[in-house]
Amino acid sequence: MYAIVEIAGQQFKVAKDQKVYVHRLQGEEGSKVTFDNVLLLDDAGSVTLGAPAIEGASVTAQILSHLKGDKVIVFKKKRRKGYQKKNGHRQYLSEIQIESIAGSGSVKAAKKEAPKAKAKKAAPKKSSKADDLKKIEGAGPKAAEALVNAGLDTFAKVAKTDAAKLSEILTEASSRLSHIVTDTWPKQAALAADGKWDELKELQDRLDGGIEK
Repeated sequence: MYAIVEIAGQQFKVAKDQKVYVHRLQGEEGSKVTFDNVLLLDDAGSVTLGAPAIEGASVTAQILSHLKGDKVIVFKKKRRKGYQKKNGHRQYLSEIQIESIAGSGSVKAAKKEAPKAKAKKAAPKKSSKADDLKKIEGAGPKAAEALVNAGLDTFAKVAKTDAAKLSEILTEASSRLSHIVTDTWPKQAALAADGKWDELKELQDRLDGGIEK
């Protein structure tokens, strides 16, 4: 059985009775220390991964001695600058011996996230195609927009609406549309809704300022 455990900011692969040199620990020689930031456990081939640490798992060790590591020379030099500097460093270390690895019973295996079910794409709503109301004589882009905003987006709907009501809708939308004569709009819309384009053209040819001659 072995474990991957974090000790004093470093990760170590440890097993029972193994001796390890780590950064200097707080504690007297001979005292015991416990490390609970266990990242991985392997128990006879059964591997448990933490996320990031394994809850309930721990590693217990005994401090054997405090010592210094080998000296490391740090030398700095700048060419043609007359600059050079030499420093030595010896890292403070602690020698510990792993006494036990606790992982059974209280260890919770890392749960694998269940694959998320693919969200079903919502079927696009079928919307009735709006008619080009600008084909009505006198209905420009602004007037057509006002009718659509009022819910009259097809020739059939306009045909069923009274001319006075159409004039009221335009006036409420903008004072600039209040002068438009809508007397023949229901009749024009009815012809357009029935697909009688030739008759609609003949009617529009007879119009003068929106009024039938």
